[in-house]
Amino acid sequence: MLYTSAQRARRDATIWTMVQGILAPVQFVVFLVSLVLVVRFLATGDGYGAATASILLKTLLLYTIMVTGAIWEKVVFGRYLFAPAFFWEDVVSMGVIALHTAYLYALYSGAPAGGQMGLALAAYGIYVLNAAQFLLKLRAARLESAPAAHEVAA
Repeated sequence: MLYTSAQRARRDATIWTMVQGILAPVQFVVFLVSLVLVVRFLATGDGYGAATASILLKTLLLYTIMVTGAIWEKVVFGRYLFAPAFFWEDVVSMGVIALHTAYLYALYSGAPAGGQMGLALAAYGIYVLNAAQFLLKLRAARLESAPAAHEVAA
């Protein structure tokens, strides 16, 4: 079981659930645009500034969703990170954050542009894995609550 009834009630009552529900798709759209810009730069050498700005925006959104997600996890599960129900998602999230932070270091230390973009693509690859984890968890939560909704209707 993903949530106890008390955790589900806290999840449904907190504003942080809505915040996560808004930030996650916004971050995904920024990711898609950024991915196109990064690949365009790697393929043509054009658009370094746009690709860099998009990676910075994606990173800002990632940090924001990580902080607000930790607050959500504290409200729902009583701990900021690594609650048993989201342990592996949080582990992979740490990898995503580490790679995005490594990109920032590469950018500000003047690493070659191709290396920066390669690092961004590596970060994006792990981000896709992490997003898939959360989507599967969201699906599991919906499936878990479906019987309860059906019983109430009966």
